[in-house]
Amino acid sequence: MSKFLSIPVTSLGTQLVSAIDIKLIAQTSATVVTITYGGGKVVTITHATITSGTAMRDLIQDNVVAILKESWTVVTRDVNPAFAVSGIAIA
Repeated sequence: MSKFLSIPVTSLGTQLVSAIDIKLIAQTSATVVTITYGGGKVVTITHATITSGTAMRDLIQDNVVAILKESWTVVTRDVNPAFAVSGIAIA
């Protein structure tokens, strides 16, 4: 069963990020959230600067939990970040 977060990226439109096999979601800096998967892949989400805390990480994590609770027929969940996302990369 595939599940994805649909995240708007400035000037790139909406990007899909897998919500399956996630092992860690971390706020690594004031402008970066990383998602680490069981297979070793890492998705890096670059966003506008947050002043403190882990607001973007919490938003991503809350949306992952929400999509995983949905019926198998619901495949995507729209994420509406308060901070503009400028890029998503996978390594």
